Amino acid sequence: MRTNTKPKVTLLGAGPGDPELITVKGVNALKKADVILYDALINRELLDYAPTAKLIFVGKRKGMHSFSQDEINELIVKSAFECGNAVRLKGGDPFIFGRGSEEIEYIESFGIETTVISGISSSMAVPASQGISLTKRGVSESFWVITGTTSERKLSNDVYLAAQSTATVVILMGMSKLSEIVSIFKKFNKNEVPTAIIQNGTTKNEKLGFGTISTIEEVVVQKKLSSPAIIVIGEVVKESTKLRSFYESLNLVSN
Repeated sequence: MRTNTKPKVTLLGAGPGDPELITVKGVNALKKADVILYDALINRELLDYAPTAKLIFVGKRKGMHSFSQDEINELIVKSAFECGNAVRLKGGDPFIFGRGSEEIEYIESFGIETTVISGISSSMAVPASQGISLTKRGVSESFWVITGTTSERKLSNDVYLAAQSTATVVILMGMSKLSEIVSIFKKFNKNEVPTAIIQNGTTKNEKLGFGTISTIEEVVVQKKLSSPAIIVIGEVVKESTKLRSFYESLNLVSN
């Protein structure tokens, strides 16, 4: 059904999973939406803000893609022309490994008005939920956020560079490459560097695993951890007040 409403697309970040971690501006956008195209990792409770909007699931999971990226792009444009005010709802922040810029470029090529509303990135919010500060004076001066799997399905070469630094390293979409990641850090004598894996962070289904580079693979097996999860590597992990006692038991925390 076509509408006389001028087509518009809002690219909206849903945040890391906790429905309360979406922005107020994001909630207002959902309330005004005529159609919402949403991803697999968004919290479905957010859709309650748009009870009259048309809902279209375009989520992608490993090995289970309902639509290709090209098909998603085409569907966004089609929905905007047919329904008017379209919201593209993406997990985390749409510009942090969310292919948001690709979608915006395609949409704007049709002369459609676009708006981007940032979301809280899981790369920062999920570690913070466990008391892990990605930077801390005297411990870590910077942090890397790296995709664990590139578009060629390979591990990013940036992991090699990050493993040589003293920065905190946050790896998204890296669980299938964990063995490779561990091997790289071991090459640079980082065996005892504290490491955390947080699955389904900030949600009621959250699962946690903590250890060091040398033990984290065993922890994953013991805790039955899998995707979606965030890998955090660095000395700041043991500085967390929530995790300090664990690392003290490993004698990795100086009193």
